[in-house]
Amino acid sequence: MEKLRRVLSGHEDEEQGLTAQVLDASTLSFGTRVKWFAICFVTGIFCSILGTAFLWLPSGLKLFAVFYTIGNIAALASTCFLMGPVKQLKKMFEPTRLIATIVMLLCLICTLCAVFWWGKKGLALLFCILQFLAMTWYSLSYIPFARDAVIKCFTSCLS
Repeated sequence: MEKLRRVLSGHEDEEQGLTAQVLDASTLSFGTRVKWFAICFVTGIFCSILGTAFLWLPSGLKLFAVFYTIGNIAALASTCFLMGPVKQLKKMFEPTRLIATIVMLLCLICTLCAVFWWGKKGLALLFCILQFLAMTWYSLSYIPFARDAVIKCFTSCLS
């Protein structure tokens, strides 16, 4: 509708920023966004559960690390459908989430490096655990006062 309004008012020659052009070209309806969010999120959960099932197979640690990492990436990418990729990236790198985001992304990369290049299965398992903790801490940053509540809970349990 906005494009039609610009054309009719004679302002179609105005320069748009690259971000605005990308968002205009990839606009999805709300229903489509929710459907793809659900598909991507469920796929991520399925991959993580499948990876956990591989953990119990002989020499299945490599498959576990790969599928668990793919599951986390898919779950993280699913939120791009709800808020858009640009807004998602901006929110990920806000000062309140910056450390959690960097640790999470490093753990994703290090898990795959430990499996494929370094060949250290124990290290891959450690990075999967760190991946889970970083993803949890990152997710808690979206809930108001959730991090503070978790810190208080652990502080009271440890003292």
